[in-house]
Amino acid sequence: MSQKSSAPITRTHAAGAKPPAERVVRDIRRATRKQHSSEEKIRIVLEGLRGEDSIAALCRREGIAESLYYSWSKEFLEAGKRRLTGDTARAATTGCL
Repeated sequence: MSQKSSAPITRTHAAGAKPPAERVVRDIRRATRKQHSSEEKIRIVLEGLRGEDSIAALCRREGIAESLYYSWSKEFLEAGKRRLTGDTARAATTGCL
């Protein structure tokens, strides 16, 4: 009797080497997440402040979550407030002799 010689069947992944499915999904989501430029964020926030459409409609159209819009809006308004406060402080400390 002759036996067929074949390569032994081995597993390509060790039990601990395969990453968990949750990590794979998280990595894919991070890699495919859209990065918005500061110009895009400003445009979206200003469009929301105009009030021509509802925030929900704006967010659906732009493909963002409403909570993301509101966090951008808050950051935008706080940055403006800091800038104006800085200008006032600078004008007050500049002396004319």
